[in-house]
Amino acid sequence: MTPYSNIAELIETLELEIKSLTDKITTLKQEPQSFNEQVIFKYIDTGSTGKTKDFVRSLGVKSARGSLFSSGDVSKLIKDGADDISSELLAIARKVVSMKKKNGMHR
Repeated sequence: MTPYSNIAELIETLELEIKSLTDKITTLKQEPQSFNEQVIFKYIDTGSTGKTKDFVRSLGVKSARGSLFSSGDVSKLIKDGADDISSELLAIARKVVSMKKKNGMHR
């Protein structure tokens, strides 16, 4: 919890946290609008570039290079983004990456 100087400030901070969480939940409840968003949703769901790569390969989709989709392609998509991925969804995926690097994935 962040420091606060009075109850009103604490309430305001907590309300902002609630709004942020509500926005993230709304984003995660949406259906993917593109193939790239589908890949990002799968990554968020599994927390694994390897499992996401396997999912994409199971669909028969190749990478932009024309070869089999790799874990590196998933990482690159999360890092670089794409025009057809919502910024909110990308932010959530990047947060998952950050959580994995910091603490490991605890499910």
